[in-house]
Amino acid sequence: MSDLDGLVSRALAAFSAAGDAASLENEKARFRADLSAFQKTLGSLPAEDRKAAGAAFNGAKQKIEAALEARRVELADAKLSARLAEDALDVTLPPRGRGRGGVHPVVRTWQRIEAIWRSIGFDVADGPEIETDWYNFTALNNPENHPARSMQDTFYVDLKDKDGLPLLLRTHTSPMQVRYARMHKPPIKVIALGRTYRVDSDATHSPMFHQVEGLWIDEHISFADLKGVYTEFLRRFFESDDLAVRFRPSFFPFTEPSAEIDMKLKGRWLEISGSGQVHPQVVKNFGLDPEKYIGFAFGSGLERLTMLRYGIDDLRLFFDGDLRFLEQFS
Repeated sequence: MSDLDGLVSRALAAFSAAGDAASLENEKARFRADLSAFQKTLGSLPAEDRKAAGAAFNGAKQKIEAALEARRVELADAKLSARLAEDALDVTLPPRGRGRGGVHPVVRTWQRIEAIWRSIGFDVADGPEIETDWYNFTALNNPENHPARSMQDTFYVDLKDKDGLPLLLRTHTSPMQVRYARMHKPPIKVIALGRTYRVDSDATHSPMFHQVEGLWIDEHISFADLKGVYTEFLRRFFESDDLAVRFRPSFFPFTEPSAEIDMKLKGRWLEISGSGQVHPQVVKNFGLDPEKYIGFAFGSGLERLTMLRYGIDDLRLFFDGDLRFLEQFS
């Protein structure tokens, strides 16, 4: 029995000296081999001694197994304590400051445009981005198969309106002019801002972009009124009182006559907007008498205005989400 007592003592000492789990498992294997060797000797003992020797062997084995498990727990607890100490959080330290966000440059332009036109007396309207064919095209003097539609090749959705006509992502915010005019009586002074969609994608075009379109309808409105308010808008937007503006003849199906609006910036004439006197058929579609009411409409791209104001030469920068670019506007 003294051999068993010595084996238990050596095992407990070896387990206690093991500094990590791998060393402990090595010691476990060694002492299990010693136990196995001792167990084989029990068969050679006299029958009257075998029972007592077996009981002593089982007791020694249980002591060794208990010491082994206890040391395993000690090593695991020590490892966890060391990790917790390493990852300790000093709650008395001052917190890290959260980075301040900023307004996206296109949204800055949106807010600036709203403020300027509101100060001139225009209301601001908003409407659906999924439009009916009638509001997006037909009501604006773009009947089916009209060649002007090819300039606005767009995204149709797999749905129909109540008349069975296709629905589409709006190609401009002009449908809101129709919706607003059909719900209000003249005089009508409104701008409509929002997202629009066309099949375009390059450095100066995006499949999704933003527009602002304006409408002024009353009994005695002329191109002089259009030139006055739009020139005032551009001068206030670009903060330049001597900004040169010109109107150049053009064509749009929903205005007649029509004009491109150009401005002179750094010695160059740049197209900035489309405009014109609202076509009589469109006035009828507003639910108004074109013999009594007249007015003008205009439309500009928010990204283009933003690019000119901040000197940005690639439209795609607005949509890349690059913080190095966006932080300049924080």
